[in-house]
Amino acid sequence: MNHVVLIGRLVRDPELRHIASTGRAVTNFTLAIDRSLSREKKAEYQQKGLPTADFIRVNVWGRQAETAAQYLTKGRMVAVEGSITTGSYKTNTGETRYTTEVTANNVEFLEKADSTGRSGSYSDPSMDYDPGDFSNASADLDDDEVPF
Repeated sequence: MNHVVLIGRLVRDPELRHIASTGRAVTNFTLAIDRSLSREKKAEYQQKGLPTADFIRVNVWGRQAETAAQYLTKGRMVAVEGSITTGSYKTNTGETRYTTEVTANNVEFLEKADSTGRSGSYSDPSMDYDPGDFSNASADLDDDEVPF
């Protein structure tokens, strides 16, 4: 089974293009995905100049490609579900280069954009609440009062 789910931030704005022969839309972007490292290991890697994130190229096709290109921007956090695709090509010098990409079946926006279309943290001042307000909420409810 070839199935992958990734959560990360866009490294740069997505690139939309259309296939000349079919007119089908394809959008490419790269996700930066933090590695699961302890705080100490992350600091050690950074000191040594080692990467603390992986950079994965993603391809999205069709209507979803157009939507991604329209609404996604650099820095925006997204979840991608799809499959891994590998390939190779020859450089001008005859050297073989290998590629690994994700072909997305589904792209979920994990943050809402602000009024300029740029991503920001997912916060809405009208929705401010103190998480402590809900800490004992279930203690006050009977099973018959729960709506689900």
